[in-house]
Amino acid sequence: MTSPARTRLAPDERRSQLLDLGVRLLATRSLDELSIDVLAEEAGISRGLLYHYFGNKHAFHEAVVRRAADDLIAQTAPPVEGEPLERLRVSVTAYVDYVTANYEGYLSLVKGAAGGNDALREIYEEARSALTDRIFREDARGQIVADTPTTRLLVRGWSAMAEELVLSWRAEPAGVSREELLAILAASLPALVEVIAPG
Repeated sequence: MTSPARTRLAPDERRSQLLDLGVRLLATRSLDELSIDVLAEEAGISRGLLYHYFGNKHAFHEAVVRRAADDLIAQTAPPVEGEPLERLRVSVTAYVDYVTANYEGYLSLVKGAAGGNDALREIYEEARSALTDRIFREDARGQIVADTPTTRLLVRGWSAMAEELVLSWRAEPAGVSREELLAILAASLPALVEVIAPG
């Protein structure tokens, strides 16, 4: 049996291809299970070539997680059109779908950030800030939430709650449907904002 001919790619293209493969593999396995050996085998290249592109296992993991975080931010971007709360619901739906499809990798990022890995914590915080800051963007139809120190604190807490709800639901739905989860997530932020709104 003959193996297919390999296409010679520019170094940046090859590195990007390997990162894309790493992100796909990370969707169904933990970061610890994503080894240089696994990626080399899946990519059909030598371990040495992977070390050439990434230096070491930790740098490889960091690069894959950064690419996955960038994908999360891009895939959950709210639409430009629509009412603020509808845009929030679309973004939250995309977040639930992303975590569902990439559960093992996302859980690895959360655990790595909580477990004291400084590089993963930095990537995690950058991604979380990107996801929450977009809630305060103003456009012609207004903001989802007014930008104040109090609402910034509230949105950060809501974000942590939303993440825990989605991860817990993905691990064990316990009779809660996807639509019920989405309704909880989309309605909880406006409800929390209502609590702190001046009476």
